[in-house]
Amino acid sequence: MKELQAEIHDHSGHDGKVRLMFQDEAGFGRINEPKYCWCEKGTCPSVPCHHIRKYRYAYGAVEPLTDESCFLIMPYCNTVCMNLFLRELSNQFPDDIVLLCCDGTAWHKSKMLDIPENIVLFYIPPYTTEMNPIEQIWKEIRKLGFKNEVFISLDKVVDCLCLTIFSLLPEIISHITGRPWILNAFISD
Repeated sequence: MKELQAEIHDHSGHDGKVRLMFQDEAGFGRINEPKYCWCEKGTCPSVPCHHIRKYRYAYGAVEPLTDESCFLIMPYCNTVCMNLFLRELSNQFPDDIVLLCCDGTAWHKSKMLDIPENIVLFYIPPYTTEMNPIEQIWKEIRKLGFKNEVFISLDKVVDCLCLTIFSLLPEIISHITGRPWILNAFISD
C-alpha cells in the first residue's frame, strides 16, 4: 500500500481526475454450457451445445464511481495484448491518473509490461476474485448475450460480444460494480 501511495504522490501535480478502475479479462467462445431455461410443462427443453474450443478475450476496466468503462476484444490473454489494452485505457483518459486494480495474473506483472505514465497498477490478494467487481460484469455479459447460444464462427462470437458490451448502460455498470465498500471509501458525506 505504501508503494501505491508513493505512486499517487508522484502524480500529485497533474490537472485531471484520479480514477479507481477495476480490470480483468474473460474468454468468450464457440464452446458453451447449457443454462437453465423455461419450457412448457411436460416437455423437455432442447438446448443447443457446442464443444468447439475457439475463443476471443474481452479486456475490460470499469470505474464504479462514475460508471465509465473501457473494453477491448483481443485474440489472446498475454503481455502483448495487455500492453495494447493499457495503451487504449490511457488514451481514453489522457488527462487523468488511473489507479488500476488487477489480479495477479502473469501478464499483469510481466517485466515486459509497458505501463503508460498515467496508469498505476495495484493488485488484489491472490484467490480473492470476489474483490474485483468486473467479475460480475462478465457474468452479466454471459447472461445477456451468451446464454444457450451456438455461434457458427468466431466472428459471430465477437459480433455478439461487441453488441452485448455496447448494450451495458452506465446504470447497469454502476449497479453491478458500485459495492458499498468501494463507494464508502471514496464518497464523503
